[in-house]
Amino acid sequence: MNQRLQQLSSWLKEKDIPCSFITSTPNVFYLTNFYTEPHERLLGLFVFQQEEPILICPKMEVAQAKNAGWQYDIIGFSDTDNPWELIHRTLSQRNFKASKVALEKEHLTVDRFERMRELFPTAEFVSAEEKLHMLRMIKEDKEVSILREAAKLADYGVEIGVSALAEGKSELDVLATIEFELKKKGIRQMSFDTMVLTGLKTAAPHGKPGLDKISKGDLVLFDLGVVLDGYCSDITRTVAFGKVSEKQKEVYNTVLKAQLAAVNACKPGRRVGDIDRTARTIISEAGYGEYFTHRIGHGLGIDVHEFPSMNENNDMLLQKGMSFTIEPGIYVPEIGGVRIEDDMIITSDGAETLTSFPKELIIK
Repeated sequence: MNQRLQQLSSWLKEKDIPCSFITSTPNVFYLTNFYTEPHERLLGLFVFQQEEPILICPKMEVAQAKNAGWQYDIIGFSDTDNPWELIHRTLSQRNFKASKVALEKEHLTVDRFERMRELFPTAEFVSAEEKLHMLRMIKEDKEVSILREAAKLADYGVEIGVSALAEGKSELDVLATIEFELKKKGIRQMSFDTMVLTGLKTAAPHGKPGLDKISKGDLVLFDLGVVLDGYCSDITRTVAFGKVSEKQKEVYNTVLKAQLAAVNACKPGRRVGDIDRTARTIISEAGYGEYFTHRIGHGLGIDVHEFPSMNENNDMLLQKGMSFTIEPGIYVPEIGGVRIEDDMIITSDGAETLTSFPKELIIK
């Protein structure tokens, strides 16, 4: 078995849990190198203490799983099969029974939990999330290399977006240009729905791009990322179009000061909550505390939002290999919003900032 499967098996043995059943696409990918989006169809992975693992996926994707390097049993099912009956048959052939099973409780549907209860009627079901979160939190060298390249492509996306700004263009015009140019670089999938927001719409942290036209005096906020080899990037930059008011400049410079301070505070052994508080204190002292309405960032990897949550109540200490975002923001309804976001990786003696598009205020 690969090292990741071995680590999960070792944890099962340590906790005296006979098996785990993993069902989310990101965690199956992490453990098997097989990435698929099964839609409504079942995707699953049984990992045991000693026995070889079993992958469950649609029959039409079995060849892809093998091409991804999977060398163990696969239960492939057609659309007319009941995969749970096939699972029951396979486990019965192995004469496998379990008094305890680790599940992704945050992901498993009620229907599928009831199916698991039928398979293991007397078993206790415990959470597998905590272990999976900890495994994925510390990135291997190969993962860091992919994240670096994904960050460069995010930088390029913002560069394209800023270059495409023109009076009268809509948010969706600019958005389409960004994604078209990234597809020409080989990017098939964005980390999330790309955001290009202009004017007062920038005051909504998760606003929806539309046909709103870009006008002089607008702030324009870009939030985007790409998926590269299964890993995500995530960058936010805010620029001014045509001209900038003194109040907009004040908001921007406050966010920039907070963002730089939080980035500089990132190093092994620092408390996650202190990173959030570093930025939040600067923004609050400038009089904008009530307009910073979210955490300082989030873990980053296979999922664009993953463990840990970078909030002020998190007592976890930063460790080498952790990757996350730093993204303070101020959102004032009558002025607009500013957010500046970078992707970070903790090193042995500090932190590396993966995204590098300029952060000083740009007036396009």
